[in-house]
Amino acid sequence: MKKFKLALVGRPNVGKSALFNRLCGARISIVDDEEGTTRDRIYGKADFFGRPIDIIDTGGIATNPDIPFQEGIQRQVEVAVEEADTIVMVVDGQVGVTPADEHVAQYLIRSNKQVCLAVNKVDDYNQRENAYDFYRLGIEKVLPISATHGFQIAELLEMAFEGFSFDKQDEHIDDGSIKVAIVGRTNVGKSTLLNHLLSEERSVVSPVAGTTRDAIDARITIDGTALTLIDTAGIRRKRAEHDAVEKFAAIRTERAIERADICVLILDAKEGMTSHDKRIASMIEEAGKGCILIFNKWDLVEGYRMEHCLKSLRYDTAFLGHCPALFISAITGRNVSKILKEVIEVRKYQELRITTGQLNKFIEKAIEVYHPPMIQGKRLRIYYMAHVETQPPTFVLFVNYPKLMLETYKRYLISKFREVYKFTGNPLLFVLRDRKREERFKASEKPEALSSHK
Repeated sequence: MKKFKLALVGRPNVGKSALFNRLCGARISIVDDEEGTTRDRIYGKADFFGRPIDIIDTGGIATNPDIPFQEGIQRQVEVAVEEADTIVMVVDGQVGVTPADEHVAQYLIRSNKQVCLAVNKVDDYNQRENAYDFYRLGIEKVLPISATHGFQIAELLEMAFEGFSFDKQDEHIDDGSIKVAIVGRTNVGKSTLLNHLLSEERSVVSPVAGTTRDAIDARITIDGTALTLIDTAGIRRKRAEHDAVEKFAAIRTERAIERADICVLILDAKEGMTSHDKRIASMIEEAGKGCILIFNKWDLVEGYRMEHCLKSLRYDTAFLGHCPALFISAITGRNVSKILKEVIEVRKYQELRITTGQLNKFIEKAIEVYHPPMIQGKRLRIYYMAHVETQPPTFVLFVNYPKLMLETYKRYLISKFREVYKFTGNPLLFVLRDRKREERFKASEKPEALSSHK
């Protein structure tokens, strides 16, 4: 379940970290009287009346350029504000309004995010009048609190999340559709492809790289299967992220990958697979998502065969070698209709469950073909294998000594596994466990050890 995020923002030394620790119920952020103690974004988990939420602590925004690392802190705050669903600006109720507070308030108001003002260090109920002067900052929701003593902390969360519907959010996430993120570098034709799939002008299409800056969801049904298509802003190389907009576009794309079931990675067929495309593919693999590879603009390519293109690709990137690949033209519609069929095929493998009995037979046959090598007088023994997760497909191998599993032998097992069960378009995760942990499984789920290893 996706969790709402709340960011704590303010000038230095107003008690943001103390409030962060109070909300999270643990001493996570360093609390110190020295300005600028917190520099990077710090994440924590909190509870909002039974609903989990994420809290982001940020460094203090200062108007004094002499404060160390201020430029870096400002960038971290910008990213936190972009990520957050709601923002709490923290001020010092004992000091009163300062020019730095006014600077922060103006910045947050321009962000168009939901903002409330926490007047901290109101340690006595009779000091509530200290909050009145802060209304001139232009933020409507103002509440006196004490992070140190826990005064009105629950009320602060109620104010921060006023108008939020956790139930509707859950319904949106659990609508049963297959979430498909259309990702890739800028200007490779993602929005054009989405428009063709939807047969409507859903996203703005332009020859200027980087037109799309927000993730856009669209729901369609193909042969009774519901899909949610997520168009995203293109990811630029880090050195090309000249402004905050580009950084935020990359963040949104990463978010889209996280909440997708399957990613459609668009490549420019004229340029082939670039190092940056490989980085995006790695993001998809590390996130454990299904992947379909699309070579767009194939109608513009001359003198190059599809087979040569695929051979080069699969030599350079192992994971993509197991992903479906299509050569299309988003403008003319060539092969576009095949994409959603491949999505459904990849999804089928995400829902596939292999029984422990089947896996044990597979392991037995794989070992017969190629025994594990002897290492320092010891040989790896695999007692049994279990399918424990589906996204990504995760398999636990119970062995005598995990350190005896060489990477080359592990790759051999995965390769043989794909020959038998395929799991097309999905990354595979093989996890090793010492046999001593075998007892943690329920007796009813525990299979007999393989006969060849008794």
